[in-house]
Amino acid sequence: MFLAALAAPLLFRLVGRTAFVLLSLVPFAGFAYSLSLLPDVLRDDFSAPVAELRWLPELSMSMALRMDSLAWIFSLLVTAVGGLVFVYCARYFDADEARLARFGGVLMAFVGMMYGLVLADELLTLFLFWEGTTVFSYLLIGQYAWRQQSRRAALQALIVTTAGGLTMFVGMILLGILYGTGSIPAIVETGFDGDPLTVVAVLLILVGAVSKSALVPFHFWLPGAMAAPTPVSAYLHAAAMVKAGVYLVLRLAPGFADMPVWREGLVTLGLLTMLMGGWQALKETDLKLILAYGTVSQLGFMTTVSAFGYRDVTTAALALLLGHSMFKATLFLVVGIIDHRAGTRDLRKLSGYGRAYPLIAVMGIIAAASMAGLPPTMGFVAKEAVYGTLLENGSKLGIIALIGVFLGSVLTVAYSARFVWGAFAVKPGVERFERTKPDGPLFTAAPAVLTVVTVGAAFGASLIDSVVTAWSRHLPLDPADAALAAAGEHTHAYHVALWHGFEPALLLSGLTLAAGLTMFVFRRQVSVFQVALPDGIDFRAAYRSTIAQLERFASFVTARTQRGSMPFYQGVIYVFSLAALGIALLLNDTWPSGFVFADSPLQIFIAAVMILAAVAATQIDKRFAAVVIVGVTGYAMVAFFAVQGSPDLALTQILVESVTLAVFVFVLRRLPARIGKQEGRLNPSLRALIAVAFGVLMVVVALVVMGARGHLPISELFPALAYEGGHGENIVNVTLVDIRGWDTMGELSVVIACAIGVASLVFVSGHGEAIQRISGAPGGRRRFAEPVLETVSLRRVGEPADPEAAAMLARQGQETAEERRNSWLLAGRTLAPHNRSIVLEVAVRLMFHAFLVFSVYLLFAGHNLPGGGFAGGLVAGLAFVIRYLAGGRYEYAEAVRLQPGPVMGVGMVLAAGTAVAGYLWSDSALQSFYVSTELPVLGYVSFGSSTIFDIGVYLVVISLMVGVVRSLGVEVDIQQERDEETLAEKLPGTEDPDRDKRIRAIMGRDHLDVDGSSAGGRL
Repeated sequence: MFLAALAAPLLFRLVGRTAFVLLSLVPFAGFAYSLSLLPDVLRDDFSAPVAELRWLPELSMSMALRMDSLAWIFSLLVTAVGGLVFVYCARYFDADEARLARFGGVLMAFVGMMYGLVLADELLTLFLFWEGTTVFSYLLIGQYAWRQQSRRAALQALIVTTAGGLTMFVGMILLGILYGTGSIPAIVETGFDGDPLTVVAVLLILVGAVSKSALVPFHFWLPGAMAAPTPVSAYLHAAAMVKAGVYLVLRLAPGFADMPVWREGLVTLGLLTMLMGGWQALKETDLKLILAYGTVSQLGFMTTVSAFGYRDVTTAALALLLGHSMFKATLFLVVGIIDHRAGTRDLRKLSGYGRAYPLIAVMGIIAAASMAGLPPTMGFVAKEAVYGTLLENGSKLGIIALIGVFLGSVLTVAYSARFVWGAFAVKPGVERFERTKPDGPLFTAAPAVLTVVTVGAAFGASLIDSVVTAWSRHLPLDPADAALAAAGEHTHAYHVALWHGFEPALLLSGLTLAAGLTMFVFRRQVSVFQVALPDGIDFRAAYRSTIAQLERFASFVTARTQRGSMPFYQGVIYVFSLAALGIALLLNDTWPSGFVFADSPLQIFIAAVMILAAVAATQIDKRFAAVVIVGVTGYAMVAFFAVQGSPDLALTQILVESVTLAVFVFVLRRLPARIGKQEGRLNPSLRALIAVAFGVLMVVVALVVMGARGHLPISELFPALAYEGGHGENIVNVTLVDIRGWDTMGELSVVIACAIGVASLVFVSGHGEAIQRISGAPGGRRRFAEPVLETVSLRRVGEPADPEAAAMLARQGQETAEERRNSWLLAGRTLAPHNRSIVLEVAVRLMFHAFLVFSVYLLFAGHNLPGGGFAGGLVAGLAFVIRYLAGGRYEYAEAVRLQPGPVMGVGMVLAAGTAVAGYLWSDSALQSFYVSTELPVLGYVSFGSSTIFDIGVYLVVISLMVGVVRSLGVEVDIQQERDEETLAEKLPGTEDPDRDKRIRAIMGRDHLDVDGSSAGGRL
C-alpha cells in the first residue's frame, strides 16, 4: 500500500483521475487476502498468522503484526470500503482537480496506516500506525488548503487527536514497563493485576481511544472535519479512523473490563456522546453535518456496547460496528452525489431530488433505514442484537446502558427520517430540482454495492454471526449467564439473526421507531423546544478559548524572553543550569574519594594555553581576531587528543575546527568589524560571576559523575565488538557505522535538515539592510533567489562585477587550450588585482587534488586506521573551501560540477539502504555483512556493508561542505555585490575618492582589514 502511495503521482500523470480505479486494486487485494483466511477464522482452533520483524533485538523491540479474528473483521472494513471509495473518487473529482495526485497518494498511505493499525500486535507498533493515521488524516482534511475552513478543521483534528495519542503513548510505555512486555495479547491474557499504576496506564490509553473516536469532550473535531472532501468523510469518519478508538476498546476489554472505572467510565462517556450527537443532528440543516453528528452519536453507541467485555454484548457490538460501516459510508457517498448534482447540501433548498434521481434516492433511503434500525437491514439486525444482549445482561450497568441506548436510538430514528425528507422529498415553496446528468456507473457503483451489502448481510446473518462470534466466544460470560453457569444450569450464547421471534427486543425496536417517527412528525415543535432550552457546554468554544489562551501566554512569554539579547539568553540558561545542577549536587550522596589532577605535564601546558586563549577571546574587540583566538582552544584540544592516544578524535577535531573557522569567516563578512560595546542589563562583574560559577560547577559535576560510576561502562566492550563483530581495528569508526549506526543515521538526518535550513534562510531572504539604512526603503525580500550556478562554464556563469575582472574574463575566452591548462587557477584572474594572492593560488593548485586523494584514502582506510567517511568528507570539503578562497565564486563553479542537494540525497539513500538491507542477510536493521578473501596483488581483503554506509556519510559531509560554500560564500558574494551596486547608485558624490570606502564601511566589508588594505576575495 505504501509503495502504491509512492507510485500514485506517476499513475495520475499517465492516466489522470482514472488512476483511482487502478489504486483501488491494492485495497481490494488486501480484502481478497483477508477473505481467504475466512475458513481459519471460523475454526475454533484458529491460530492467528503472525509476521514479526525484529527491529532492535538487543532492546527486545520488534514490529509484530497479527491477523486474529478481531483484526480480520476490521481489515475487511478497511480494505473493502477503502477500495470502493477509491472507485468513487474516480468520478467525484473533476479531471482538472488541483492536487489530485497528492490526494490519491495520501489516501492510499492512510489505508496502509489503518491496515497496519488493526494488525499491530505490539504497543509501540500500534502507536506508530495510530499516529500515522493522525498525520495522514490531517493532510486529507486539509486537501482544500486554500480554504480557511479546511485549514482550521485539519489543524483542529490534528491537535485533538495528537494530544490524545501522546497521552496514550505515555500509558503504553507505563503499561509495557509494568507487564515487562509490549505484546498486546500477552498483556491482555495476563489481565488486570490490581496495581493502581495499571489503572493509570490504562486510563491514559483510553484517553487516546476517546479522542480518536470523537467521544465527549473531544467530539467537536469530527463535525468540523466535514470540511474535507466527501470521500474522506465516507472513509475516515465513517468506516475507518474514527473506529480506531472502538477497536482499541474491543482489543483491551477482555483483559481490563473488570478494572475499576473501565465499564462505568466508558458507558457514561458513550451514552453522553450518543445523546448529544443525536440531539445536535436534529438541529442541523446541512446533510453532511446531520450525518457527522449522527456518526458522533453512533460512535458513542458502539463504545457503550464495546465497553462491557462480555461474550454476548461484544457479539452485538461487532454486529453494530459492521452495520454502521455499511450504512454510514453509503450515506456519505450519496450526499457527495447530491452535492455534485444539486450544488447544495442544505435540506431547506433541496426539493424533488428523489424523483429526479430515483436510484440515488433508493440507496439513500435503504441506508437511512438501516441507520434507523428498520428491517430487513443490517442496522436492524445489529439493533436487535444490542437490545437483546443488554436485556439479558442482568447487571445494573446493563439496565442503565439499555435505557440510554433506547433514548439515543429514538433520536437516531428521528434524524434518519429528517435526512430522508431533507434529501429526497418534494417541499412546498422550494424550487424543484430537475434531472441534468445521468448517473455514471463509477460514481454510483460504490454506494450501490454498499447498499446491496447492507440488505444482503441481514439475510446472511448466520454468516455474520459466525464471524463476530469468532472473537467474542472466548470472552467471559455475561453476569446472568455466569450466574446460571455457577448454579449448574445450561447457558446459551446469543446468535445474530434477522428474526428472533416475538421477544422484548422486538418490542423495544417497535417503540423506538414509533417514538422516533413521532419526533420527526412534530419536528417543528421539537425545534422550538430545542431553541427554548439553554445552551449546554460548547466544547468547540472551549477548545478555541484554550488555544487562544495558549497563544496569548506564548506571546507574553516570548515578549519577555525573546528580546534579541544574546547575553540575556545565555544568562537565563546559565542561571537555570546553576540552580538545577546545584540542587542535584546538594542532594547527591556519592562523592569521589580523590581525583587525578593530570596524567602528564604536557596536559597542564595544553590546558594553560586553552585557558589563556579563552580569556583573551573575551578581551578582544574585533570579531575576526576573536574567532582566531577561539580557534586556538579548538586546536589545543587537538593536541590534547593526540597526547591521550586518540588519533581519530584528533584528526576529526582539527578538521572540524578548520571548517568552523572558515564558516565564521564567511559569516563575518556581513557583520560589523568590531564587537559591540553596548551594555546590557547584566553588568560585566555579574556576567563574570555567572561564567565562573558555571565553569566551576561543570568541573564539579564532571568529577562527581565520573566518581559515581559503579559499573563498568558499556564502552569497555567496544574493542571486542569492533574487532569480532565489526571486523575493524578502528574502534571509533566501527562504532559510528556499525555498533551505534542508529546514532549516525539520526545525525545524518540532522545534518541534512540543518543544511536545507541554512540554505533556505540565505537564498530566500534578500539582504537589503544597508540599502534600507541609506534610502529608507524597506529591505528587499525576494520570492525566489536568483540562480547562483546555472552552469559551470566560465563564459556562461555571467560577468563579474569588477571591470578589470570582466576584461580578464573576456581575454580568457580567446586563450588557447594550452594557455588555459597552464594557468594556476582558471578563475583566479577574474578577481580584482588587490584581492588576488598568487601564493595562495599556487598552493591551492598543488594541494587540491592531493586533498581529494587523501580524503578517499581516509574513507577506505578508516575501518582499521584513523579516518572514516566523516573525516574523509571534511578533507574533501576543505579542498573546495580553499579553492573558493583562492579563486572566488567562478573558481567554485569550475570545481563543483554537481549541486549539493542530489549528492546529499544519494548519501542518505546509501546509508538508509544499508540499514534496511540488514534484513536481507540478517534479522535486524544495520546488521553488517562481510566478505573476506585473498587477492593476487592486494593480498588479504575484507569488505563489509558498513563501508557502503560510510560512503553515504562521506557524500553527505561533502555535500554539506559544498552547500556551506554555496550558501555562505557564493550567494553572500552575489548579494553583497548587488547591495554595493545599489548603494553606489544612491550615494551622492560619484567623484568622491572616499566613496568606495564609505560603501565598504556601510556594507561591513572592512572588518577583515588587518594591515589597512582590503582582504576582499582572499579573506
